Amino acid sequence: MAADDETLTAPYLLTYDYRRSCGPVIGRFLAGLRAGRIEGVRTAGGRVIVPPVEYDPDNGEPTGDFVAVSSTGTVVSWAWVVEPRPNHPLARPFAWALIKLDGADTAMLHAVDAGRPSRIKTGARVKARFAAERSGHIRDLACFELEDA
Repeated sequence: MAADDETLTAPYLLTYDYRRSCGPVIGRFLAGLRAGRIEGVRTAGGRVIVPPVEYDPDNGEPTGDFVAVSSTGTVVSWAWVVEPRPNHPLARPFAWALIKLDGADTAMLHAVDAGRPSRIKTGARVKARFAAERSGHIRDLACFELEDA
């Protein structure tokens, strides 16, 4: 068989056109953020988990009813970011913090706009700052700020 010097070619574009679906639990959480509220879920044992999960991490059982929690809470732990990266929620120095919202039994990770590291500490009280324009995204919760600011 002789070698073929003419190779046939055709343009072909391979794409993966899929947008991640959130499901009923995270979808409702994000819809709550769009509306300016924060919700968690109650486990069979009575704990309130924020952000909500579909299954109890302690025993794998489905979680129950949604529970509204406060938009204020307490800093459990934190780390200061001196030079924010382009995808960070704030363009100026801030703290990543674990925040236990009032009414929740777990802490959630989010940014705290404290201004300078001397102003934030474990035990500090913070309140949510929602974005002016919201779309059902985690960034609808722009950050937290110190209550005494």
